[in-house]
Amino acid sequence: MSTRRAPVDPRLVREVRAARRHVLRTVVLGLVQTACVIVTALVIARIGAQLLVAREVPQDAPGLLLVLVAALALRAGAVLVEQRTAHRAATDAIGELRGRIVSHAATLGPRGGAGRGADLTSLATTGVEQLRPYLVGYVPQLMLSVTVTPLCLLTIGILDPLSAVIAVVTLPLVPLFMVLVGKLTVGRSEKLLADMRALWTQLLDLVDGLPTLRALGRERGPETMVRALGDRHRASAMGSLRFAFLSSMVLELLATLCVALIAVSIGMRLVYGEMDLAPALAVLVLAPEVYQPLRNVGAQYHASTDGLAAVSASFAVLDEQPPADGSAPAPDLRSATLALRGVSVRSRHGQAPSGAELVLRPGRVLALTGPSGAGKTTAVQVLLGLLEPDEGRAEVIEADGSITDVRELERRGLWDQVSLLPQRPVLPPGTLREVLASARPGAPDAELERVAAATGLDAVVAERGWEADLGRAGSGLSLGQRQRLALARALLSPAPLVVLDEPTAHLDGATEQVVLELIRTLRAQGRTVLVIAHRSRLVEVADDVTAVEVSR
Repeated sequence: MSTRRAPVDPRLVREVRAARRHVLRTVVLGLVQTACVIVTALVIARIGAQLLVAREVPQDAPGLLLVLVAALALRAGAVLVEQRTAHRAATDAIGELRGRIVSHAATLGPRGGAGRGADLTSLATTGVEQLRPYLVGYVPQLMLSVTVTPLCLLTIGILDPLSAVIAVVTLPLVPLFMVLVGKLTVGRSEKLLADMRALWTQLLDLVDGLPTLRALGRERGPETMVRALGDRHRASAMGSLRFAFLSSMVLELLATLCVALIAVSIGMRLVYGEMDLAPALAVLVLAPEVYQPLRNVGAQYHASTDGLAAVSASFAVLDEQPPADGSAPAPDLRSATLALRGVSVRSRHGQAPSGAELVLRPGRVLALTGPSGAGKTTAVQVLLGLLEPDEGRAEVIEADGSITDVRELERRGLWDQVSLLPQRPVLPPGTLREVLASARPGAPDAELERVAAATGLDAVVAERGWEADLGRAGSGLSLGQRQRLALARALLSPAPLVVLDEPTAHLDGATEQVVLELIRTLRAQGRTVLVIAHRSRLVEVADDVTAVEVSR
């Protein structure tokens, strides 16, 4: 059952500054256009009456012509400003909302909004773009309908009460037919957005896993599913366009008939001498302006439903409450021990991990093992306070023996002491030198060259140069080269705890030896290392080994 929503979502106006400014500016420009419309109608009526009744040509009243030109120019300027600022406001609002979605999803943790992965990616990219036609097309017409329509109707009432009565009686027919058309399209925008997000989710997951699929010879398997999703999305989009064209035709015909009723009434009274020509001409000019904004609102109705669906999906993420941050200062991890006590986390197929026990002592290397899907990465996320366990707890044991639950610690103070290297490295854009140096700002060039040589990154530097530009996530480098760059950043970082999630996943056997030497170097520096490992060579280099299990 769909919930009834306001034409302008109050959360969008209240919480997105660019949208709020856009609405206020549109109201002001609507009032300017209203004044210009009324002045134009009165001046045209005066000039027409003088020409047809008194036989005075317009050149005999240059003042009226000047006012007419000024009103038309001012209205054209207001429309131009509205259109130009609308696109800029839409871009600012989309950027602001997208930034809030990404930032908030990051604070929700792996199982919150950020855990929706590609679905959240599609919302933050193509999903919020549905706001553009909503803010550019629908909102300005809606604001005109609450400024131009009532003021023009009031002016008609002063000039000719009978025409105002006809307009008041016929005006509700426009929103009535809008409602009838809306009932035909109820839920269609939500379905279209859901289909689009499902399509993008599948495509992003497919692209993300394409190297693995190609390695297994399964790269052509998912094409049937992608084709079916594309067909469903195309059918939804064409259905929405079909109803949009139908509703526009109905509203155009209805508005034309309503204006015709007023014109026929005025024409009959002019024939029988029951009405003066000047007010008749003014009413005829103003009558279409009464219906035009509402007619445009109806034509933009589908943009409104698409935009409101995107707003609802966005605030569904923003309304999720992130885990509460602790207040206790994080201890120094150079001397503290991290531990898991009976940690279990529910997954789609049971508990992964199930009853995990882990002790990570300072200055030692711990290898975390277990079958795929056993919850090794999940256990690390609980240990670092990124994820709330369903059972058990993660704790920090200080050198004096005091024990603190990780949930009671200030997360930022804890995370600042951790260098995390996931399976797919997360790298900022910039030159090769800038990306590496960002791990420890102010590091001398000699230190950069040392860690590059220790991780095998020096071969990439010799080929590409330190000033080679890298895109987001290290685009421009191969997966293996990105892994070497991420390892170099981990070695350069001063963090006392280094977490490596399958660090040899994208490396060949020769380069794997570099990783093993890196782990030994980190241990020699007195740093604590937690390695999620499948390969036996990683397990052999560890001081301690802990296995996690899954229960179904």
